[in-house]
Amino acid sequence: MTKVLFCHGAQDRLQAAAAWLILAGADRPTLPNTTVYAPDSRIAERFDQFLWTNPATGFLPHCRADSPLAGETPVLIASNLEQLTRDECLLNLSDELPPGFSRFQNLVEIVNQEDGVRLPARERVKFYRDRGYDIQFRDLQKEPL
Repeated sequence: MTKVLFCHGAQDRLQAAAAWLILAGADRPTLPNTTVYAPDSRIAERFDQFLWTNPATGFLPHCRADSPLAGETPVLIASNLEQLTRDECLLNLSDELPPGFSRFQNLVEIVNQEDGVRLPARERVKFYRDRGYDIQFRDLQKEPL
């Protein structure tokens, strides 16, 4: 069953998502295969650009899911999850329930303090909890990434 991690209270959602990716790769020889679900093209574009410049002293290998390099890149930014075959980790940058999330081993939700993000996230917590998913919470105000 999918393990769910809610990182809430982020000052900046994209910065927190990048920090989580860095942290996820810190204890491993390679970054885990992660699909970043960003169906909003503006968010996908901003996150793609953000990863090209952050961290300032490194590089997180990433590309769009439809890129010819997708098969050999650990982080994919996807607006659609239906065609993807990866199932290790899903990082949700949408305000909706990711379609087919249950096929992933891990689901990470990054939530900032804006009502438009925070309130739909509460509904997703209820959805996951009502269906018996293992949910962990990390308050980024108290325990930053």
